[in-house]
Amino acid sequence: MKKFIIPIILAILIVLELVFMNPIKNFATDVINNRPELIILPKNEYYKDYDFLYVERSKDYIPYSIKDIRNIFFSVINNGWDEFTFYCPNEYEDCIKDVQTISGNDTLLTNINNYTSPFNAFTSIETTYDDSGEVNIKLNKLYSKEQINIINKEVDRIIKELITDNMNNETKIRTIHDYIINNTYYDKVRNDTGNSTYASNTAYGALIEHQAICSGYADAMELFLNKFNIKNYKIASKTHVWNALYLDNNWYHLDLTWDDPVSERGPILDHKYFLVNNDELTKADDNNIDTHIFDKTIYLEFNN
Repeated sequence: MKKFIIPIILAILIVLELVFMNPIKNFATDVINNRPELIILPKNEYYKDYDFLYVERSKDYIPYSIKDIRNIFFSVINNGWDEFTFYCPNEYEDCIKDVQTISGNDTLLTNINNYTSPFNAFTSIETTYDDSGEVNIKLNKLYSKEQINIINKEVDRIIKELITDNMNNETKIRTIHDYIINNTYYDKVRNDTGNSTYASNTAYGALIEHQAICSGYADAMELFLNKFNIKNYKIASKTHVWNALYLDNNWYHLDLTWDDPVSERGPILDHKYFLVNNDELTKADDNNIDTHIFDKTIYLEFNN
């Protein structure tokens, strides 16, 4: 019996080392560098409690790769935080360099932003760092608290009036898709000049002012998808934004802007871009436009 005790003890010690190795290492690093503990605030109600192929929720906010840093940026936005500070461990020699790579790439930050709720999204983001490895992320939010309260009341009103318990998810999506299009006009002034009297780049413009450009349509639709607990995010090309969602074990495109074409004949409701796959999206475009050409190395769910 005694001959089995030592191997068992050794096996237990190995397991304990594997389980506690990183926490002990991180604690020792913090002590040596005299670094304060990370301040982890609660997540807000608009937090998405699922991961994607390109970005995942951070577990300990201590990076050891550029992917870890990308996930920290995503998590800070997704959690609804206004500000967060993390620290580069000494053994990650390229940490600050990789922070610079991500924080200096506005297109990448916009794509990361698209994976989060509109109400947690930023309009600008500021990242500062120093030689000690301290990194601070500060967000300026796209939506004010007042706007969020007004929009939420309108979303709840629409759901109460239009959605019933016996509807399946596709019917719910179609109902909201049609409602937004039938009650929203495309803001040509903002599209043509970059300026408008309407907040048409947001869900406030789409749902409250009834004027929107592509980002306003997409944000408005996403708020309902989140209410229906449907996994989703927004996709951005160089010139356009639309919705992507996971339904019945498949990912689909959903583009309300192009289903609400501007016409001199008045409002038009279309379904050409309603729950389409990559091939159907290209077919709907008739191969004549590049609006829906997106980066499949980022929106990996459609990488086929």
